[in-house]
Amino acid sequence: MAAYIPTVRVGNLVYVSGQIPVREGKLIHTGIVGRDVSPDAARECARQCTLNGLAAVKAELGSLDRVSRVVRVGCFVACESGFHDQPTIANGASELLVQVFGEAGRHVRAAVGSSDLPLGAPVEVEFLFETENSHP
Repeated sequence: MAAYIPTVRVGNLVYVSGQIPVREGKLIHTGIVGRDVSPDAARECARQCTLNGLAAVKAELGSLDRVSRVVRVGCFVACESGFHDQPTIANGASELLVQVFGEAGRHVRAAVGSSDLPLGAPVEVEFLFETENSHP
């Protein structure tokens, strides 16, 4: 579909391309948060984006056990001007990462509003992970 790859490994870092909330081949919600999509549904979207990101990093590394730390999360929320709850939406991703990795799941983060996202997705999340070593 696009001219990019899901992950890039540089040394002991794995960058994961932005993930949208696709489950079983379909977006779980579409539209603008606060207008078409409730904040709770948007948090669910952020969680699904994170599951997709974890699947991508697992495919790259062979196992999530090789992740030593979550470094950064970037969460983009499709919303109208005046919507200021992007951090709460991003918590859907952040909380799952802490559940999966414990203290190593705590990370720096950006939560940004956007007028539109790919395919009408309400949320997109990108990731940066640190691994134990650079290659298997």
